[in-house]
Amino acid sequence: MKRKIGFYLSLALLRLLAFLPYGVVARLGEALGALLYRLPTSRKRIVHTNLRLCFPHLDDAARETLARAHIGHVIRSYLERGFQWFGSARTMARLIELDSAIDLHDPAAPPTIFMGFHFVAIEAGSMRYSCELPVASLYTPMSNLRFDTLAKAQRSRFGAEMISRADSVRAALECLRRGVPVMLAADMDFGLTHSAFVPFFGVQACTLTSVSRLARLSGARVVPFVTEVLPGYRGYKLTIFEPLADYPSHDAVADARTMNAFLETQVRRLPAQYYWVHKRFKHRPEGEASVY
Repeated sequence: MKRKIGFYLSLALLRLLAFLPYGVVARLGEALGALLYRLPTSRKRIVHTNLRLCFPHLDDAARETLARAHIGHVIRSYLERGFQWFGSARTMARLIELDSAIDLHDPAAPPTIFMGFHFVAIEAGSMRYSCELPVASLYTPMSNLRFDTLAKAQRSRFGAEMISRADSVRAALECLRRGVPVMLAADMDFGLTHSAFVPFFGVQACTLTSVSRLARLSGARVVPFVTEVLPGYRGYKLTIFEPLADYPSHDAVADARTMNAFLETQVRRLPAQYYWVHKRFKHRPEGEASVY
């Protein structure tokens, strides 16, 4: 009963937030994030561990500033999900700028895998794309069935096809063969299956090789995209880059290194917006102790 009540209260809050001015919601999220940062939570410890591993050159004060800014972005992204899930296509277009290095309307375009990364605004960018063009999107099912059903319904309301990670290869191949681009993110630690340990900021990170495998099977080009939060409460910017050169290669491990190297350049550009609350180094190479 408590979970059911919590779900409906959260749903009501998200619907309410969708009607408030964007700047109000963003500032509210930052304020709530600053308040929650004072609490000694496990997620806060994870953030500090990740920052210490990836930015060893920063002193304690600089890492503290970065961690505080990141938690503000995370909490803000939760509240901004109100307009993402319940706002109109017109609202999405107004708040999310789209800048693409490739012609998204090219009828002769080859099969395309849009490779995203877990910056705090990834969902906003994916939904912005679906407002204009057909796309299929991979997702990880939520443990709460009510929230999972709601998330799938709202994320797909502009026509996006939702593909569960459990059925991703077969369903993604079918979409690519129909000419529907597939959006996915492969920069989290999902375990040792179909993964390799390659450097991420100099730390061996368990990295999925599935993007490389899917690209080889389908003959698709791999096009990175990043959605960032713009300063001054101006909304977001979805940037779609040129396809990765010589990707996929015949070496899935080398392709994983290529993916992480590209991601590093974007994280250095937007360090507070990458999803540091995730246990990026959860699995360790044989013989190495847990970092968390």
